[in-house]
Amino acid sequence: MLKKKFTGILAASLLMGTILAACGKEEAKPSNSGTKEEEKPSYTFRLADNQPPDYPTVLGDKKFAELVEERTDGRIKIEVYPSAQLGDEKSVLEQVQLGAIEFTRINSSPLAEFNNQFTPIGLPYVFESEDHLWNFLNGDMGTKLLDGLEQSKMKGLAFYDSGSRSFYATKELKGVEDLKGLKIRVQQSKINIDFMAALGASATPMPYGEVFSALQTGIIDGAENNLPSLDSSNHYQEAKNLILDHHQRIPEVLLISKVAWDKLDKEDQKIVKQAALDSVETQRAEWDKYEEKSEKKLKDAGVTFTEVKDIKPWKAAVKPMVDEYTKEYKEVMDAIEKARP
Repeated sequence: MLKKKFTGILAASLLMGTILAACGKEEAKPSNSGTKEEEKPSYTFRLADNQPPDYPTVLGDKKFAELVEERTDGRIKIEVYPSAQLGDEKSVLEQVQLGAIEFTRINSSPLAEFNNQFTPIGLPYVFESEDHLWNFLNGDMGTKLLDGLEQSKMKGLAFYDSGSRSFYATKELKGVEDLKGLKIRVQQSKINIDFMAALGASATPMPYGEVFSALQTGIIDGAENNLPSLDSSNHYQEAKNLILDHHQRIPEVLLISKVAWDKLDKEDQKIVKQAALDSVETQRAEWDKYEEKSEKKLKDAGVTFTEVKDIKPWKAAVKPMVDEYTKEYKEVMDAIEKARP
């Protein structure tokens, strides 16, 4: 009896041991949790800008690069190349399309060549104020414009501030009639050429870097731009007559090559896009400071400031051309109208 009882206990013990052993083996099975997950790739990209290192757009570029590096723990680095080190805007844009340069900051005017919906935002006197412009850019149409560049192998990330553009010349400028017959440098676009014709001036497209010598030699009589550009380019040393007609408020655009964009996974794309949008606040704040500093510097250098008090004659001169563009780009023009403060 005792022997049977002992045999039963022994059998039960062996059975329990077997069960425990089996459980131990299950826990000890090799698992994939110990293997390292494949690390996300690291990138070093380049961002081209044609302005000097302390210019507001370059400071915006640098803030953008800083945010991307910070939010990817250093995996994605963006090196900013100011002062047209990587080429002028046109050649850089071509390289961005090819993926040879990953990012650039460019004025939106030449982008009408790739997405014609950018055309009407360059029309003279369509934005009455800075608030009017940013209401438009921050709306649905602004987003649509940026996204519409993808068909041209680029992706718009954010708009940067570029202030308002006015005319400056080597000759006296007191009113719209003084522009008649003057050779004015403009960015290459049909709208700018039509604009100069409407004012009776002669449009002279040329690269930005050639304007100073063209003013010196008399190839052109003047140009048009914002105050910080008139300052940083030293054009004011040759052209000391400025008339503030604020004819255009053309934003800058921060772009990424579609080739580079497609390399990034969705998470990194989201980080890059948000960093671009978050850098706008810094860029706009720097713009305001630079514009104020430029105004003082230009006045101290003897530049004559003439504020246009009655814009009606200027608007009347360009109304036929603006009306023509309004017919062709009704959707954008309607969005501009709705964005009025």
